[in-house]
Amino acid sequence: MSRVGKSPVAIPAGVDVSIKEDQISVKGTGGTLNLARNALVNVVSKDGKLSFEPANESREANAMSGTVRQLVNNMVVGVTKGFEKKLSLIGVGYKAAAQGAKLNLQVGYSHPVNIDMPQGITVATPTPTEVVVKGADRQRVGQVAAEIRAVRPPEPYKGKGIRYADEKIVIKETKKK
Repeated sequence: MSRVGKSPVAIPAGVDVSIKEDQISVKGTGGTLNLARNALVNVVSKDGKLSFEPANESREANAMSGTVRQLVNNMVVGVTKGFEKKLSLIGVGYKAAAQGAKLNLQVGYSHPVNIDMPQGITVATPTPTEVVVKGADRQRVGQVAAEIRAVRPPEPYKGKGIRYADEKIVIKETKKK
């Protein structure tokens, strides 16, 4: 059995998990998240913990037990603490401004770039060169952060562009005569 799938998911106080035939719902202070149930994984809830077991002895069922366990764990963490991704804008005149559910980026184009945030995702700009994306759904937070980064990815010669706060860019050496 998968080593990840063996460890149970603890359900903290204030989080309600409902297991139905077709989906698993996690409800907490950060919102409600749903996951479609997989037929290869049996979910058992007892003593405030969720355990995940493969439905049969196949390799796919073993792999899916660990996958579903981690997805449910991410949902529990998301509705309690939430997830966030930090981005940095590197370049002269590059700045960002959050206006409600919109992010306005000025990153060297002749026009500002406006990005609408999906429901459940909030964006903040503590400084004009920092962007913080927050939300309960880990996958959506990462996807929105990747879409923001794709507006102007860091270039390899000067490192200008939008990058993750912890990202290291390898600067290339310029052409020599």
